[in-house]
Amino acid sequence: MKTLPDNSVDAIVTDPPYGISFMAKKWDYDVPKVDVWQEAMRVLKPGGHALIACGTRTQHRMVVNIEDAGFEIRDVVSWIYGSGFPKSLNVSKAIDKAAGAEREVVGKRPVAYPDSDCWSVPNSNSTPGNFGICGSGGKKKNMDGKGNVIITAPATDEAKQWDGWGTALKPACEFFTLARKPLSEKTVAANVLKWGTGGINIDGCRVGSELRLHLDATAKTTPSQFGAMGVSKAIGTTTQGRFPANLIHDGSQEVMDLFPETKSGKGSGLTPTKARSNMNASTAGINRIGHNDQGSAARFFYCPKASKKDRDEGNTHPTVKPTALMAYLCRLITPTGGTVLDPYMGSGSTGKAAVSEGFDFIGCELDEEYFKIATARINQQQQ
Repeated sequence: MKTLPDNSVDAIVTDPPYGISFMAKKWDYDVPKVDVWQEAMRVLKPGGHALIACGTRTQHRMVVNIEDAGFEIRDVVSWIYGSGFPKSLNVSKAIDKAAGAEREVVGKRPVAYPDSDCWSVPNSNSTPGNFGICGSGGKKKNMDGKGNVIITAPATDEAKQWDGWGTALKPACEFFTLARKPLSEKTVAANVLKWGTGGINIDGCRVGSELRLHLDATAKTTPSQFGAMGVSKAIGTTTQGRFPANLIHDGSQEVMDLFPETKSGKGSGLTPTKARSNMNASTAGINRIGHNDQGSAARFFYCPKASKKDRDEGNTHPTVKPTALMAYLCRLITPTGGTVLDPYMGSGSTGKAAVSEGFDFIGCELDEEYFKIATARINQQQQ
């Protein structure tokens, strides 16, 4: 980054080390320091945004360093997924092992989700966001060789007391800190006109494409199903989706099951009270909008689908994000024709995503193996 001119990039989208020593990798021993983010802010245009990924355990350290570098913290985008696997120590088994006691095998069960009894190291056969469910290759433990977990009973009294206890939760989310370099101009409007940065691409990142009904709030009609306003005059429909939220999910069944079934009415947003009636002059000229749809509440949030192609491209990097996710994030904060910077390029998912969206891309990567993979993936996207 030190070779880049001041105020030369429009956006930063990156997935840096989380500082959790993932798979004992040396590059993941800590989160990036303040001086790294100071350098990133130097090359970013005034008002330019950054989306910086981190895990739940070290998010606080990442955000503090970003803020201490001079960035404004604008929001946190939560990426929710169902493919994480817990690295939880079975306390009961650990007690028996320390006592040298042998546990009795009492049964077996098929693997539904990866857990502390079944895990494997990610390899080139893993799919994005699904790093090592049993059967994908790599190291396994407590398995019978046929895809079943071996169930054992506590052997000591102490182990019986702690049966069912572990040391970690199942990971199901990561965070992208949304930060902005301070404006150089007095207003966002002035900054956008001078630098082309300062705003977020709301309409370009709306969620869904279902029809929306626009209602005329000034219609002088009699009270109807739309409330005391008496609004019953539709003035048109559009296919513009919902306002982008600070939550994104992967669409997996495990995640979808968490969302309730909901229904929105044609007059959503209308309040049948005097405060929202035609007698209230403050509401004059307001158009009310409703979606008139139903289904899982998951439809309110963007869902980038993971692709097996991300792994089929010879990608051996252990922490690959779905290209569709990175493309959405690039589009959210990068102006048309802008340049995206990724200071921690890894295997090039951000670069591939940026190019697919029509942006220029600059990436930095220290590991030669990952740099070659990133170069090949990005070049392939450009063809």
